[in-house]
Amino acid sequence: MAINFKKELNEEQVRVVENGDGACLVLAGAGSGKTRTITYRVAYLLEKGVPAENILLLTFTNKAAKEMADRVTQLVGQAPKGMWSGTFHHIGYRVVQQYAKLLGFTSHITIIDSEDSRNLLTQIFKAEGIDLKSKKFPPVAAIADIYSYARNAMISVEEAIDIKRPSAFGVATEIANVVRLYETRKRESGFADFDDLLCLWLKLLTDFPDVQTKLSTQFLYILVDEYQDTNRVQARIIKKLSAVHGNVLAVGDDAQSIYSFRAADIANILDFGKHYENAKIFHLLTNYRSSPEILAVANNVIGQNKNQYKKELLSILAANEKPHIIKADTAYLEAEKIADMIDGLYRKKHKLSEIAILFRSTFHSQPIEVELTRRGIPFDYRGGQRFFERAHIKDILAYLRAGTSTKDSIAWHRILMQQEGIGPESARKLYDQVKRFETVGELLHGTAELEIEKRSAGGWAMVTKTMWELSLKHDTVGSMVRAVKECAYKSYIKREFANPEDRLQDVDQLASFTDRITDLKAFLAETALQEQHRAKTQNETDRLVLSTIHQAKGLEWDTVFLINLVSGAFPNERASLEEGGIEEERRLFYVALTRARKNLFLSHTLLGGKQNEFVVSPSLFIEEIDEALIDYGHKKTSPQESTYTYEPDETQGDWRKKSFLSSIDEF
Repeated sequence: MAINFKKELNEEQVRVVENGDGACLVLAGAGSGKTRTITYRVAYLLEKGVPAENILLLTFTNKAAKEMADRVTQLVGQAPKGMWSGTFHHIGYRVVQQYAKLLGFTSHITIIDSEDSRNLLTQIFKAEGIDLKSKKFPPVAAIADIYSYARNAMISVEEAIDIKRPSAFGVATEIANVVRLYETRKRESGFADFDDLLCLWLKLLTDFPDVQTKLSTQFLYILVDEYQDTNRVQARIIKKLSAVHGNVLAVGDDAQSIYSFRAADIANILDFGKHYENAKIFHLLTNYRSSPEILAVANNVIGQNKNQYKKELLSILAANEKPHIIKADTAYLEAEKIADMIDGLYRKKHKLSEIAILFRSTFHSQPIEVELTRRGIPFDYRGGQRFFERAHIKDILAYLRAGTSTKDSIAWHRILMQQEGIGPESARKLYDQVKRFETVGELLHGTAELEIEKRSAGGWAMVTKTMWELSLKHDTVGSMVRAVKECAYKSYIKREFANPEDRLQDVDQLASFTDRITDLKAFLAETALQEQHRAKTQNETDRLVLSTIHQAKGLEWDTVFLINLVSGAFPNERASLEEGGIEEERRLFYVALTRARKNLFLSHTLLGGKQNEFVVSPSLFIEEIDEALIDYGHKKTSPQESTYTYEPDETQGDWRKKSFLSSIDEF
């Protein structure tokens, strides 16, 4: 049965489906039905008799690829046999395996994962006699990220270091040399890493004209989803594959280009007309997701960017409330306000799974995680691990636990294994001696009695130095956290991890949170209970969502809270130092706004710093919004007057008295 395209699609979508021959750029705004448009375009081509094997549909995630394939199957009544559909890397794998011998491989190419890549790099550094712990060498994981960025951005390793890790520029030549050796070792072993799937594919199309002609002849129609997220390699692959027929349908939204840190190049979509002569540009501006009031704010925000295709989304939904501003003195009071609102929404029969709390960076979420856990509100965490589950937070807690007991074998082994010169066997021998002492004080005064291997001496000295620091008088747990950080942990993080600054920000956040806590043992007990709470609520089907904005892209909720909108946090402080950084941060803000269907709350604090010691300004992005588009709550002078606020039921008891966390309640 033929599909009635005019009945099932809006006019904007029909124009794309019926007139998508040649080079076409489809600017698909948030919530405008881009997936629907692409799948109907494929169905239209199949109905017109285009063989499935002559259609190439490229996406960025396996989930998106499966969703599109399933939708096409539903539309045409059967799976289009032979159609090339999948992620760039999936299709690249098919192509490079087909031409393995031409690329210099004996036959089959063995794909190695990121861990294998890092291990191979480590072997080469050792073979070259380079001590990664000397000079200013980044960790191997960071070097692997730099190398990946260089390849996807099509720049040299030295240029990538200057962009991604300028502190390592002094050893750029040595890193570049190791990368060249890595390339050689890969080829000699018949290996290809994840990035090779794209780079080798482009090499085939560039160095072997017969292959390019064959493939570009085969693919009569090429459709690309999320074109704004393509890097330079992917854009060149598409250009070369379309050389014969010239039918490229690139669907994307420049306003949602937020992955430059992965080498995504917004120029691919902004300069589409320069790369493809006589390109047609379509607009999908009818938004099926958000209220007119939310879209008014989103349009106002993104209109501040200079490098963009100017467009305004139009809602088909009924009018609703304006987005609201939430103000709180501190991040912990901000968390309380938001938790009150969520309680209120839940009591009014709003599903928790239709509520999301979004944030720029993972370390922004810790106060709200604690508050939700304290109230027993189940939540999913996306975009990383929950705060107290992160390895570096567990490391700090291990030091604090070890400082209270010589019998905590797990904590002692964890901190011992972090020290230079101490491996599993050395850690076991050291701990066998530690546990003979009844208290940490006795241990510190009896260290002369211990037998310490020569290679472990430096590491053990660092541990005892830290334990001495913890044994001094500390008024708060926060003071102890800072002592661990400065004494032992900062150097360890910088030595071992690719993103030390992000991890250190988490540690600072932990210190700030615990500055008002004086009972260390109660604090450690409460963090253990948080894990029990997580395990108990993980089977709940109705759970609130906490997510980074990057992870939230493509998703939507009835109610969205966007938190920590303060200067220096969002836009990210580093963004102001990068070319185009503020505009990308504004696009990220736009993505966050357009996740909301009905209710949107923009939240910021009045105080900032590690100990809330200074006044902070609202985010630049809040300041830019036309005041007429926002409800600033001027008429709602108390929490009880707000539609969304919930006052705890006193018959349930005062939950503030049930936890050590009450220390953060009031200033």
